Amino acid sequence: GAASVDITSDNADAISAATQSTLDLIHERGSMKCGVKESQYGMGYLDSATGVRSGLDISYCRAIAAAIGLDPMTGIEFIPASSQDRFEKLASGEIDVLVRTTTWTTSRDADLNADFAGMNFFDGQGILIRGDTFPQAGTVSATSLSSAKVCVGTGTTTEGNLADFDTSNSVGMQIVGVVDAAEGTQKLINGECDAFTGDMSAMVAKKWQLDNDGSITDANGQPIDLWIAPEILSKEPLGAATRDNDDDWNDVVQWVWFGMLTAEEMDVTSANYGTQNLSNPSYNRLLNSTLGLGTETNPLAPTWMQSVLEHVGNYYEAYDRSFCDGTGAMANCLVDRAGTMNAPYWEGGLQYAPPMR
Repeated sequence: GAASVDITSDNADAISAATQSTLDLIHERGSMKCGVKESQYGMGYLDSATGVRSGLDISYCRAIAAAIGLDPMTGIEFIPASSQDRFEKLASGEIDVLVRTTTWTTSRDADLNADFAGMNFFDGQGILIRGDTFPQAGTVSATSLSSAKVCVGTGTTTEGNLADFDTSNSVGMQIVGVVDAAEGTQKLINGECDAFTGDMSAMVAKKWQLDNDGSITDANGQPIDLWIAPEILSKEPLGAATRDNDDDWNDVVQWVWFGMLTAEEMDVTSANYGTQNLSNPSYNRLLNSTLGLGTETNPLAPTWMQSVLEHVGNYYEAYDRSFCDGTGAMANCLVDRAGTMNAPYWEGGLQYAPPMR
């Protein structure tokens, strides 16, 4: 006879996730579980003093929640996802969507039961270096880091990229595996590592943090000069991931991002979305159309994009709030958008939304 299946509370979510749309599951539950980072300023950051979360990944999670009719401040359970456990948490149903500086690669797409959605940040790998052991003037390049102890997160694409770079350039680094950014930072501070490598956005954020918190000093208590090598070691398109064969949900996650980008392209913001002329077909499609998104049971509301704009804003607004001072002028940015791959296509960047129609 057929084998009986023991549906315990532990695996009920996983079994349900395999048989129905995650969007329907979220509506039954009444909340969304978003797997995020908590340590990277600008992308996914939790201020331990205030409990406030910020960053582009957090804005993306909130935008998805707003689009599907949840309160983006109270309807999301943010679940920390590490580089080691993030795909396991996604596959098991512990999280509904992963928005955690995750690089889209072939093997992850094919092997790890994950489907990628909106690419919200185009990054590349950088190396942050202690100037006391490898001065910038004498080192200049990452190819000169012979015998340098370089910290890298295990289980990341970063780890493989560093090994490839070290081998192909015959550098002779000592690669030191660390569990997470906190451990890597600690080893950089105490001198167990001469350098730390990760996504360039993370290295810029880390340099800013260490330059400002006074935690990295020499034996005499003097601040240590930190510098970032000029090489970009890899392509790191970072985005959201859903489970395989969960197409209706993946479509929603992807088109929320494209909607934010389209809104910027059309100059629709959190301040003016309510005053657009909906007799114009383009604006009506963006602000007053379901466009087939959602499931039969839970189609998106025609005004889903208005909810996204109300709570999160368009791509420009989300980026400005995440990486800059949030005043609306892209000023005092930790990571500039202009002139980079993250600029929209009409400014020469890679951020491009297919037509919303």
